[in-house]
Amino acid sequence: MCGIVGYVGPRTALPLLMAGLRRLEYRGYDSAGVALQKNGHLDVMRAEGKLDNLAAVVATHPSDGKTGIGHTRWATHGRPTEQNAHPHVDCTSATAVIHNGIIENFQELKAPLVAAGHKFSSETDTEVVVHLLEDELKTGKSLEDAALAVLPRLDGAAALVFISTTHPGTIVAARISNAGGVIVGHGKAENFVASDMTALLEHTRDMSFLEPGDLAVVTQKDVRFRRIEDGATVERAPKKIELDPVGAAKSGYKHFMAKEIAEQPRAISDTLLGRVDRTSGRVVFDADVKMTDDFVKALPRITFVACGTALHASLVGKYLIERLAKVPCDVEIASEYRYRDPVVSKGQLTIAVTQSGETADTLAAMNASRERGARLLTFCNVMGSEATRISDDVIYLHTGPEISVASTKAYTAMLVDLFLFAVYLAQRRGTIAANVAAQLLAEAFHLPTLIDAVLREEGKIRALAYRYTTAPNFLHLGRGVNYPTALEGALKLKELSYIHAEGTAAGEMKHGTNALIDKTLPVVAIALKDSVYKKMLSNIQEVRARAGIVIALATDGDTEIEQHADEIIRVPAVHELLSPVLAVLPLQLLAYHIADKRGNDVDQPRNLAKAVTVE
Repeated sequence: MCGIVGYVGPRTALPLLMAGLRRLEYRGYDSAGVALQKNGHLDVMRAEGKLDNLAAVVATHPSDGKTGIGHTRWATHGRPTEQNAHPHVDCTSATAVIHNGIIENFQELKAPLVAAGHKFSSETDTEVVVHLLEDELKTGKSLEDAALAVLPRLDGAAALVFISTTHPGTIVAARISNAGGVIVGHGKAENFVASDMTALLEHTRDMSFLEPGDLAVVTQKDVRFRRIEDGATVERAPKKIELDPVGAAKSGYKHFMAKEIAEQPRAISDTLLGRVDRTSGRVVFDADVKMTDDFVKALPRITFVACGTALHASLVGKYLIERLAKVPCDVEIASEYRYRDPVVSKGQLTIAVTQSGETADTLAAMNASRERGARLLTFCNVMGSEATRISDDVIYLHTGPEISVASTKAYTAMLVDLFLFAVYLAQRRGTIAANVAAQLLAEAFHLPTLIDAVLREEGKIRALAYRYTTAPNFLHLGRGVNYPTALEGALKLKELSYIHAEGTAAGEMKHGTNALIDKTLPVVAIALKDSVYKKMLSNIQEVRARAGIVIALATDGDTEIEQHADEIIRVPAVHELLSPVLAVLPLQLLAYHIADKRGNDVDQPRNLAKAVTVE
């Protein structure tokens, strides 16, 4: 997602900021900007689009300021325009802020500021922070104490960096909740701030990492750390980082895929934040979703078009929408849909699910559906991609770029966004009670913590994976909302390890699949404590009767499963409709560690590409 850089020291800051932003381009962005302290004022330069556009602005407005901050933005609140680009400044243009994350309660904070005469120039949630700082600085507070007064008032997950002409030569950085990281780079008579080690390695290998709830005060001579909660001083000793720039982009992980699996708590937090109105309890999407109440209430049908992993997410989406919003759904393989003269119902919605937004088959299916009168909605991770441009409505995943070809964090973000959309439809159609919606949404916001709990079991899953690296085949079984999880787990394994893997609905085993089962076949059975648990146990018995090896994915605390499985992987209990988000995580890790043990190229599996732009 957004990239952050900052510098304070004896050198001219602007070239350092621009070079740092270049190193953060891989994170993805749609606008960029810088702010520098110079002779008692701020030089602020911003541009829509890529860094080349900002570079053109900078070339005609040189600044020799020694303290500055820079930012690459991926839009969440407000379109990707120069007006909405960071940094944002206060009414007097004395203080600037850059921000990664979402401030959930910005509307509540903004209303009294507007009433008091503050002038806002953007559509963002970020700008409210700099106006709050402005008021605190007027009382004579230092920049750090003004920040400590403002930050506890912000709800959400956020990484923020401030500079002000009132305190030259000072950068204040903060991390709220489980927002993306904030790193301080310790140099010789100079110091740096960044959201990623990649931006700092050229200048220093000594880095301190802000914990959630930390504030850092960075000057040329020193760095101090305080807790936002009570202002107490804390120690964050620098660590020596022994990484090359590519290794730094991976944040020390062996592969991008390992990094992206580990990023899922933050990615899910980002995709949830700002999407539930705190007052009404209703799911809200931004201006990119324009469906009227009349359209939503009259929806006769929804058709999903997708490929691969996105197709599996769509199958979960069908289950969620039919269960909550009571709208019949079809899920179509995009490459098949486009060639079979599909029937489109009057007033229907076609939903495209696509990580890249550039998959040729999905785009063709979207066009075929629109030509027949459907309204188009896209779930996508890449702003400005072709799919987002041709759609009537867009819901962005907000996971940040996904480098590894095999999708992990984009898949779980798809599931969460589809869940939110199902609740959104149900609330607008009146098919869900307010208390039921509130309970479901509360559980959804607990997902980042539950995901983190699953990922902490990686060592056990790695050991299990190593026991099966030589298996020639795998079978994945699922039922109900986790049938698509079985498909996705099998796909991940075949993509990465090159082991033949099949996913199937467990109830279909007796219709052919049982012929494959023998003592050499590992069978991954998704047997969570849900509405089809007893049925799944019966299917596991079919495997055991034929001497198959049962690897059960089970709910924490379930002792009954122990007599039915050779291996058990545990996940926390969660509402059945949210269980696919947790259930897929061990399957991602299983596939990753089998492939890594076999020596495969995990990030770029043979014969595969990230965005399939040809048929």
